Amino acid sequence: MKLTLGFSPCPNDTFIFDALIHHKIDTEGLDFEVFYDDVETLNQKAFRGELDITKLSYHAFAYIVDKYVLLGAGSALGFGVGPMLICKDDPEKLQEQLKTENCKLKIGIPGKYTTANFLLGLAFPNATNKVELMFSDIENAVLEGRVDVGLIIHENRFTYQDKGLKKIIDLGDYWEKETGCAIPLGGIVANRNLPLDIQHKINRVLRRSVEFAFANPKSGLDFIRQHAQEMSEEVMYKHIELYVNKYSVDLGDEGRKAIQLLFDTALEKRIIPEIKNEIFLAL
Repeated sequence: MKLTLGFSPCPNDTFIFDALIHHKIDTEGLDFEVFYDDVETLNQKAFRGELDITKLSYHAFAYIVDKYVLLGAGSALGFGVGPMLICKDDPEKLQEQLKTENCKLKIGIPGKYTTANFLLGLAFPNATNKVELMFSDIENAVLEGRVDVGLIIHENRFTYQDKGLKKIIDLGDYWEKETGCAIPLGGIVANRNLPLDIQHKINRVLRRSVEFAFANPKSGLDFIRQHAQEMSEEVMYKHIELYVNKYSVDLGDEGRKAIQLLFDTALEKRIIPEIKNEIFLAL
């Protein structure tokens, strides 16, 4: 059976999916047609129901729980892994401006439905002057003065300081201090139109792929490097270590609690619509 599969070219995703798409593990008869896209493009494809399986932001998932169900394997959650607000100069002054009722600062964000933007809305509800940019262009947009503040994700956590940029706030740290929970960034979902036994098969195969990657961390090096946008091997594996962890093997009760809290908080603040379907794939 051939299924369409979407994930990002970032090292954490290519690390997770390498064994699965290259049949280094038993895929139980499943084959995959792969689409490599940035997270906001994947979010939009999910809104249209285009893919059988896809990575997406947890924020985006809240809008399409009727179309997709969250798998137990493959998620990116963790501590110290959140999106960051950066600037060119005077971070303390800009942080105070972000709190003001009539905040006029122009903020470059990696997409409306990213979890990063959701966290920005929680921390600074009055900071609404946003410009959507490709995540990899945000640092340059700040440097060139096209935006006052940048909301960065992925490997840009490791590069912004080298470009002379400064941290205003780590929004993952903000979430952790507010809740005590890991921050849910992105998950892997399966289309609800697929038979339940296929959904469970996908989850088993994906978990097997993550476990293979942990047991053989250099097995997918060439594949990871091929998509890593000129990243050094050291940065690639720092990226992987940051975003791939025990929650990627299986969410467990702790991971599910963090995701439920994210959605409950968003519902309370009316950031997302009411969710009527069960979020998680039944065990």
